Amino acid sequence: MTELIDAINELVAAPSGDLARLEHTLTDGYAHALRLEAEGRRFERRIGDVTRELGRGDSSGLDELAELARRLEASRAELQHLRDALGSLRRVADAVRSAARPAALNDPRPAPVDRGLDP
Repeated sequence: MTELIDAINELVAAPSGDLARLEHTLTDGYAHALRLEAEGRRFERRIGDVTRELGRGDSSGLDELAELARRLEASRAELQHLRDALGSLRRVADAVRSAARPAALNDPRPAPVDRGLDP
């Protein structure tokens, strides 16, 4: 994930007008976030399984439980770090999109309504 975070940080620090690169990096980041979320769910399920085994008196899973808890915490921290970086990159991409729009689309005033009354 270090390469992805480095790419995101580079784009945030020195935004270019390359919207395609921004969107590609956002897509890669969101895909990685989904993988991390799935990994966290697998850890949570396995923690539940090991906990049930411990509840039945099988103490052989204590080491595995500790390792799963450590890996879940690391995965959650990595996911939060990625989400924060993606939020910054999304704001950059939004600014690039906004700057690329024609000026009329950026004008906050409502467009005049043609009522067909003018000659």
